[in-house]
Amino acid sequence: MLSIKYIRENKEQVSKSLNAKNVKFDLENLIQLDDKRKSIITDVEKIKFKRNILNKKISDLKKNGDDAADLINEMKEYSLSIKNKDIELSNIESDLESKILYIPNIIHHTVPIGSESNNVVVREWGKKPDFDYDIKGHKELCEINNLVDFKRAAKISGSGFPLYTNEGAKLERSLINYMLDFHRDNSYVELFPPFLVSPNSPQTTGNLPKFKDDMYFVEKDDLYCIPTAEVPVTNMHINENFEEKDLPKKYVAYSACFRREAGSYGKDTKGLLRLHQFNKVELVKFVKPSESYDELESLLNDAEKILQSLNLHYRVVSLASGDLSFSAAKCYDIEVWSPYENKYLEVSSCSNFESFQAMRGKIKYRDKSNNKLEFVHTLNGSGLATPRLLVSIIETYQNSDCSISMPEVIVPYFNKNKINVI
Repeated sequence: MLSIKYIRENKEQVSKSLNAKNVKFDLENLIQLDDKRKSIITDVEKIKFKRNILNKKISDLKKNGDDAADLINEMKEYSLSIKNKDIELSNIESDLESKILYIPNIIHHTVPIGSESNNVVVREWGKKPDFDYDIKGHKELCEINNLVDFKRAAKISGSGFPLYTNEGAKLERSLINYMLDFHRDNSYVELFPPFLVSPNSPQTTGNLPKFKDDMYFVEKDDLYCIPTAEVPVTNMHINENFEEKDLPKKYVAYSACFRREAGSYGKDTKGLLRLHQFNKVELVKFVKPSESYDELESLLNDAEKILQSLNLHYRVVSLASGDLSFSAAKCYDIEVWSPYENKYLEVSSCSNFESFQAMRGKIKYRDKSNNKLEFVHTLNGSGLATPRLLVSIIETYQNSDCSISMPEVIVPYFNKNKINVI
């Protein structure tokens, strides 16, 4: 969240960032609303000053035994005026707070300006697999090997809710356990958070109010299904103050993720490519502002190591301003290669939100240099999301007989080095 003070003092920067993110927002209206708020506060102070003077006169009249009825009536008018002004002020402040929640984070100066076509490939790792036989796509391989039952899943929940079966369920679990252990060994503290959260939680992370239509909502209980473990993990420290020595805080968490994908019309939704429910291992950090961009590079590196250990070809992309998420100041996407689709698939987004989420959640640390409380910076990244990771593994490690070999690091979890055709 951006404060109204910051917006007023950095209006040009905020306006440029809004344009860069392709967000339409009337800043002038917001500032006028704040001007009105300030004007009402000034008016109330003036009326209270007059009321205080009047109150002293009434007190003096009463001491002298004189009639103070007229002044008392005037005092009541002042009190009523103050009450009405307070109501008006409360409404304006509520409107102001609501409008500010729709302003996205400011982009970092290193972010490329433009749309998705302006994304910059930072680096590639590994080589694209080369086959000397006709390969199959993940959906067909899943059906041949009885890994995912798409038809029965549709009967249960509709499209976009996969039913992993047999070795497919075991492989999914093996990947999750491997990634959790990998990040635990890299000094992340493991959490297993709730999958349902109160509305305040997604508001802290920036999912609400703007992206309400993308979330599943349990109306009776006033709870949202989480779109990512970032939401509950970030909110575990709302209204808390860290000591500087306790930073950075590094967490890893598995969760199911739920997304309505309201804006996915026309996008590729076959098989495991775009789902309403999927599994993900998430990395979340709380860090000092001076170290947050170094921590972003470290976070990105931690996510990349998973793909390197699986020996999967991938690339890292620095997202352009128009492709950034609402809350992100800067973001890298990690895209793994799909041999059959012949394209890269996003498996992780590693973002620095700077103080945007911390301001919403009132998450601070005590700066030992001046003993003042400052907002922390929050970061998160997928480490990794499993559906497209599974797509890449199945397609990359397929054999000519449609069996699927296992990446070496997964064998201890899967207890087999190959999925044989049933």
